[in-house]
Amino acid sequence: MKKIGIIIIILSLIIIKMIASEKSSSNEITGNQINQEDITNMDAGELWLLGYNYENGDGVVKDIDKAIYYYKLSADKGNTSAQKGLGKLYYYGDEIKQDYEEAVKWYRLAAEQGEPAAQLVLGICYDIGPGVVQDYEEAVKWYRLAAEQGEPAAQYFLGLCYDNGEGVIQDKNEAVKWYRLAGEQGYPDAQYFLGLSYSIGQGVDQSYMEAVKWYRLAGEQGYPDAQYFLGKSYSIGQGVDQSYMEAVKWYRLAAENGNVQAQFKLGYCYDFGQGVDQNYMEAVKWYKLAAEQGDAQAQFNLGFCYYVAKGDIQDSKETIKWFRLASEQGLAQAQYLLGFFYEDGKEIDQDYKEAVKWYKLAAEQGLAEAQYSLGGCYIDGQGVIQDYKEAAKWYKLAAEQGQENAQYNLGICYQNGQGVIQDYKEAKKWYRLAAEQGVAEAQYNLGHYYQNGQGVIQDYKEAFKWFLLASSNSTGDLFEEASNNRDIIREELTQEQIDQAIKEAQEIQNRIDENE
Repeated sequence: MKKIGIIIIILSLIIIKMIASEKSSSNEITGNQINQEDITNMDAGELWLLGYNYENGDGVVKDIDKAIYYYKLSADKGNTSAQKGLGKLYYYGDEIKQDYEEAVKWYRLAAEQGEPAAQLVLGICYDIGPGVVQDYEEAVKWYRLAAEQGEPAAQYFLGLCYDNGEGVIQDKNEAVKWYRLAGEQGYPDAQYFLGLSYSIGQGVDQSYMEAVKWYRLAGEQGYPDAQYFLGKSYSIGQGVDQSYMEAVKWYRLAAENGNVQAQFKLGYCYDFGQGVDQNYMEAVKWYKLAAEQGDAQAQFNLGFCYYVAKGDIQDSKETIKWFRLASEQGLAQAQYLLGFFYEDGKEIDQDYKEAVKWYKLAAEQGLAEAQYSLGGCYIDGQGVIQDYKEAAKWYKLAAEQGQENAQYNLGICYQNGQGVIQDYKEAKKWYRLAAEQGVAEAQYNLGHYYQNGQGVIQDYKEAFKWFLLASSNSTGDLFEEASNNRDIIREELTQEQIDQAIKEAQEIQNRIDENE
């Protein structure tokens, strides 16, 4: 939640709270049959209460003009409740013309008399700017005066100022000090920020258990962000014993209170059956709530649900819609798949230029699959002018991240001198990396290299091993060629060499199978 939004909500609660407390401690006075002499003889408190009654229609017909009249008489006699009442009326402008400058004038009179609630509100005005020129130093001054009188909201805002270095030199330790004072009075915003401070070790020694303690205190008061982080703590077992069921409980509370991250996480829990029975319809429901609020990961997951028909709904238009929204927010996964759809032409009209556009955006963020696909576009001249050098560049970036098809294609580039200087040793290096990940074509090419001594010392046992793997992992023409070469090489080996090659091939295949 943004700072200004938090301030406005808190300001509303502060004013409601201080008016209620003042009313409960005052005697009833109504405006019935009051004459000028009665008014002259009234003290400031009686005049304020009369104004309050007229403002709220309490015992009299509601009359804002009369409320203001009596408030001003009381305020002129120094009554802080009346000064605050006038400040509130002018600040909100619900029933009179809004006038922030007039509001500040009356709040200042009360604040200068040491009234903590007015000091707090005046600090807020300087913090976000209505009625005065924004001035963080002045905001800090008034927050501090109220905070030192024990006003929890002021302690919290003073903590925020130290946290962000607004109006004071940034000091995380001092921020925690004020958060703690407010948190110990039960102020949920401060409890939440105190939890964050412990979680990241900022201003205090890192302690996940302390973080959970403060998140829980705020969460039990309905603070959505704290509920989300408490759910996250249970999900990963940070500061508490891991419990997906507890995580779901807190995610649900936060999600129902509108927390976008919690809505996404709750959708994820239903999607993969973490802490709840797997339920794709529920997953779609929560993803959609988060997606409609602009969460890019939720948009992507929702699009994927429509793509693979999770929740019995398959809709290409919805898939593209949500992937596009996520892509436009820079989510690399979505950009890559959107590029794939444009290249493939099944979910959307084929458009190689659009494919390249989205592949490049994802590739520039380091997504290996997109780098590999972009390399393919440059190799084939699809959506771009054919450029082997660019192709090799993107293949290499993907290959260095372990993308097996990029490793194989980079091997081809080095073998044929496409975009790079021809180099059989480099080709062999990348073929081996791809072959060890199960790429049958790389296994076959590596077999040829060992058979012919190309980039390596000729070794029939190694050639037999890689042809054996290629034949095991392929079909069609490749299977036939690998099998034929395997059988030809067999004639050059002793039984001991064949047995050793089979053993080594099986070990490689086991590793490949484990990583699938």
